[in-house]
Order: sequence, then structure tokens, then C-alpha cells
Amino acid sequence: MTTPVTGVGTSPAVTPTATTSLQRTDQMGKDTFLQLLVAQMRYQDPGNPTSTTEFMSQTATFTQVEKLEEIASQNASLLALQRSLSAGALVGHSVSWTAEDGTTRTGTVSSVRFAGDEPSAVIGGAEVPLGRLTEISLPS
Repeated sequence: MTTPVTGVGTSPAVTPTATTSLQRTDQMGKDTFLQLLVAQMRYQDPGNPTSTTEFMSQTATFTQVEKLEEIASQNASLLALQRSLSAGALVGHSVSWTAEDGTTRTGTVSSVRFAGDEPSAVIGGAEVPLGRLTEISLPS
């Protein structure tokens, strides 16, 4: 049996739960791209306007950005569905997990709850986030 490693001080190590999305504020989205395109058109030199091919290239790039955002959204939905299906398959299985106090516990999954971002396995009446599970095995 392994012993959990504690951090500085007396608090036990805590296993963080996994996340499914990441919000980055340092990246430009389609709104920023569209604002730049409109500003470029507004302030272009009337004596030397933007060529049609350059404008079409920029419009195609904008369309690509929109489609990539749509694909990312669909992937997030598929990931959520896959996690739900995987969680449902745990019912009746024996699992081990790291508890809040850093100890390893075992039990049998009686049901799964889908409240919030991450499904939770219900083991002996307690809800355990799937990110805390360390081992899954068939019941004995």
C-alpha cells in the first residue's frame, strides 16, 4: 500500500479534479478578427484599395475561425457525452479513490450523479468525483 505524500506543513496531499475546458484570455477570437477586418476596410487608402483576392483570403480566414470554434464546441459536447457514458458503465464496479484526507479508499459504485461539470460516482452514499478514482475493477 502506498503512503500519500504531504506538502509543506501538516495538510495532506489532495488530488485535484480534472477539468474539461480552458478559458484563455490571451487569444483572439472571431470577434477580434472581424473588428480588425472592418477597421482595415474603413481606413484603407482610397487611391490604393485592398485587392479582391486579399479581401477574399481574409474572409476565408474568418470563415475558418468560425468553423474551428464550432468544431471545438462540438468536441466539448462529445467529450461530455463520452464522460457520461463512461461514468454510467462504472455502476456495480469496485473502485479505489483518494479521499479528501489523502487516504486511499475502496468501495462499489451504486449509482452515478450528473450534477455539475463532472459526473460523480456514488459509493456507500458518498459522492466521489470521477477525477479522484485511481483504480476500477470488476466486483468480486
